[in-house]
Amino acid sequence: MSFCFYVRFVCISDTHEKLDEILHLIPDGDVLIHAGDFTECGNVSSVIKFNQQMGTLPHKVKIVVPGNHELGFEDGEEMSERELAGLSMLGINKAYELLTNCIYLCDRQIEVFGLKVYGAPWHPMPGYSFYRQRGQALLQKWNQIPNKVDVYHVFGHIHQQHGCTTNGTTTFINASICDHKLRTEYDPIIFDLALPCEHSKLEEEAAVTVL
Repeated sequence: MSFCFYVRFVCISDTHEKLDEILHLIPDGDVLIHAGDFTECGNVSSVIKFNQQMGTLPHKVKIVVPGNHELGFEDGEEMSERELAGLSMLGINKAYELLTNCIYLCDRQIEVFGLKVYGAPWHPMPGYSFYRQRGQALLQKWNQIPNKVDVYHVFGHIHQQHGCTTNGTTTFINASICDHKLRTEYDPIIFDLALPCEHSKLEEEAAVTVL
């Protein structure tokens, strides 16, 4: 019997309703991470389409963290009566409830094959969802992130400088797919992490644990 000794992560971000253009280019892996801005403004039809497209991908685990363009996704965020009526017709309170083909990760942590992944969408840009002012308000959100998280810092939003860099301690992965003109210009980023010895990728049902 052969054994797997690593977990393969495939990272994308900032597809801005153009995921269909790159579906055939996304390599298989164990875990797919979409680091935000999968819509232009969080409208329901775009979320439904995105969820359907995510359902066609083969990855065992698919994680989605919202971005600033996912308007209306923040709990407690003000929404128009029209938006609320549309959600009510679907029997939901927030559009992220439509993401049935992936794990929506916002201010929470999961364990995937024994590796810890935390999703945090907060940023200091006014006028968008998940905004917090620089300083104590934003720091309170960052302080919620547990100290022991195994996955590198995967992000998007910045449509330039796609790729990886490190400060010697943390590896930063800008996985944006679109460039500054919203063209699907960049490739997904892949990295492998060692599979903890007490875990097996053969146990698919036990692959994800909510912490």
